[in-house]
Amino acid sequence: MQFWWPSLSRFSRHLDISTGPETSKDDTMGLNGGTLQAVRIAATGLALLASGAAQALSIEACTRVTHISHGGEADHVDLGEGRVMWRDWWSQEGSATDITVMDCAPGTALRARAAEENMNARFPFDRVEDALKVIATHESGARVFATLERMADELEEFARDVRIETLNTETCACAAFYPEARGDKTEFVLG
Repeated sequence: MQFWWPSLSRFSRHLDISTGPETSKDDTMGLNGGTLQAVRIAATGLALLASGAAQALSIEACTRVTHISHGGEADHVDLGEGRVMWRDWWSQEGSATDITVMDCAPGTALRARAAEENMNARFPFDRVEDALKVIATHESGARVFATLERMADELEEFARDVRIETLNTETCACAAFYPEARGDKTEFVLG
């Protein structure tokens, strides 16, 4: 089964931390440049921690096994404007790939089975690439037209178990990319 996924570099966020202007030995209490930079970074980290901003979940932590060695989440992507997507996988006595596209603030998720083999009495299929092309096509236009309902209508033509649901619990991808969108949902806790 071949798997294609959009480039993560297009969606990545970058953080640039500046350590400030060069200083002389006289105004640094005798600290050399490396030590001074370490002190500045530590002080910045403590300030962020005190403000709560450093508690953000890293997206790398979201790629994980969720069902003792045979199921999990991977390939999380920030689609922008509060929308994320990821792949759920399963591989015990059969295999499956589900794709989820989620609007974080309302907690609305589009889920579709894009590939499956030996999961039940249904014939095996692999339409992952087709499903991702549908999502990419919709996401390449204006968000007002890229609704989950429109994507679902198109995915219904070839994917299985297509559904839109509203979750009242924050997901890992939303916690990592859009923690401010949690609202009244139960906070995601990595565990």
